[in-house]
Amino acid sequence: MGDRGLMIFKRFALGLIWRIVFIIMLSAAMAYCILQEYLFKGITIYWLGAALLFILIVYRGVNLFNYANSTNRKLIRFFDSIQYDDFTIKFSSDNKYGKSFQDLNYQFNKVLDAFRKIRAENEASLQLVNTIIQNVQTGLLLYDQYGRIELSNAAACKLLGFYRLKNISELKVNHAELADKLANTADKHFLYQSANGLQVAVNLVAIRLNGQIKNLVSLQNIQPELQEKEVEAWQNLTRVLRHEIMNSLTPILSLIGTMKHIVDKELPPNANDNGAKEDLQEALQTLESRGIGMINFVDGYRSFTSIPPPSFSDVAIDDLVQRLMNLLQAEMAASGINFSFENAANNNHIQADADQLSMVLINLVKNAKEALNHTNNGLIKIKTYTQNQLVFIEVIDNGPGIEPEAIEDIFIPFFTTKENGSGIGLSLSRQIIQQHGGTIKVISAPEKGCRFIVTLKELG
Repeated sequence: MGDRGLMIFKRFALGLIWRIVFIIMLSAAMAYCILQEYLFKGITIYWLGAALLFILIVYRGVNLFNYANSTNRKLIRFFDSIQYDDFTIKFSSDNKYGKSFQDLNYQFNKVLDAFRKIRAENEASLQLVNTIIQNVQTGLLLYDQYGRIELSNAAACKLLGFYRLKNISELKVNHAELADKLANTADKHFLYQSANGLQVAVNLVAIRLNGQIKNLVSLQNIQPELQEKEVEAWQNLTRVLRHEIMNSLTPILSLIGTMKHIVDKELPPNANDNGAKEDLQEALQTLESRGIGMINFVDGYRSFTSIPPPSFSDVAIDDLVQRLMNLLQAEMAASGINFSFENAANNNHIQADADQLSMVLINLVKNAKEALNHTNNGLIKIKTYTQNQLVFIEVIDNGPGIEPEAIEDIFIPFFTTKENGSGIGLSLSRQIIQQHGGTIKVISAPEKGCRFIVTLKELG
């Protein structure tokens, strides 16, 4: 644009020179007329000529001023449009001044078009980045040195239980420990556990933007991963124990069978043994019975270590729960339990294995029923609803609740609060829900009932 700009400037200079020259010539002509009028008084033609020339000089002076000042006005408009990001204006009003101004207007319009395209591309890129930030599963917070939050995505608000965050200090309501750690930026990486048991990995990075220090925080919910690893560890332990116990019991039972055969078939009856043979037979029978019972007991945990993968299909939540209600309603009525279903899921669908999910819900309802054995006016309610593209299924009872020291352990295999429980039902249920990409948690307090919450992804 340098050569073209130089050419435009030359044209502008030439236009300015000939206008000045023309005004000088008009001024000289007017001076001549005035002089003639002075020398030859009474000649009207000189007086009229001087007046006409004066008018022409004024006209050409105004034209020269506009011509010279138009470039300044144009530059002011051009720079104002850049300063205030107004790239919609067009330069064309002074094209009548000649080709130099037409070329200059063309160059200004070309520059503004380039700025307009750059702004459109930047806005598109910004929209893309904002869309990505709002849809990533990792929570993100950006705040300044005064705690003012300049950016927060949906994952962060959902994770922390807020609709909108304006300042880090607002976290003190439900997450006081996290707010204190974020205010003190000495800790760059730490693990935060909320009051409701939420496990969050926090990563804090300080960055400089526009000469100011900003803090970028990423929040990653690692609870599902921890639960998955925990289940995997228990599965491995159970598999090893089962293998070792079965390997030990099988030869023992074989040996007991051999001893029983020897006692029954090869030992001659002896009237003087004082019943020793019968006692030995009874002891061997007891050992065999307990050994078989132990094998059956250990083999019962096979399901925990070998759950088949889910066979996913389109499942309507309300239909699934309604079939469950029809299946268990008679049993609940016989036990005097008020069994109800509150559906607010609006016929939402999920991808799930209907049989496995039904098994989980039946297990939760059965547990609630057993918890109500000593409760008058027992109540079990299944409640479904949706929120943030998630489907929630709650099983609620008004039983005695769970003791605080036990609530952390109820999903651990072999842990049970029942007299004849195996401690495998809730562990199995959590494993099934995890294979569905969901979570299961419990909210309870002594004498305030119990609420199991199953969370699954809504079918998009």
